[in-house]
Amino acid sequence: MRRIPRVYADTSVFGGVFDDEFAVPSRAFFVLVREGRFRLVVSAAVQEEVSNAPEQVQQWFAEVAPLTEIVEMTEEATHLRQAYLNAGIVTPRSALDALHVAQATVSGCELIVSWNFRHIVNYQRIPMYNAVNTLPGYPQIAIYSPAEVTNDEEEDV
Repeated sequence: MRRIPRVYADTSVFGGVFDDEFAVPSRAFFVLVREGRFRLVVSAAVQEEVSNAPEQVQQWFAEVAPLTEIVEMTEEATHLRQAYLNAGIVTPRSALDALHVAQATVSGCELIVSWNFRHIVNYQRIPMYNAVNTLPGYPQIAIYSPAEVTNDEEEDV
């Protein structure tokens, strides 16, 4: 039996459902969640960001909430976020982005999906996040856009 990967989705994926550029792969990602191919994980930080998002994003989040594991903020994640900041992966202005990566890492997710190409899904930053992760003994985490994890599945959507 195949293990279902735990996938952390940041807020951009929920908003992507209603963005012309990102809607198709965002919706395809959530179809895969509904089919049980991914176990969706979000943090309390995502939950809070969504509470300030447009109504349609809040409604979408509420629809998928029963399929979602919401992980609480931990001191462990806060320390890892600070390690990312100390390593210069992102600046303090992007601390929330670093927190998403930290939450996913300490929660044991295999991968992160995001539309944030500047601070998360970034070919220069991903190896740095993983280098910092290995220092305290965390495994590396894969970071992709929803399009990259649904590409071969789009015909089924």
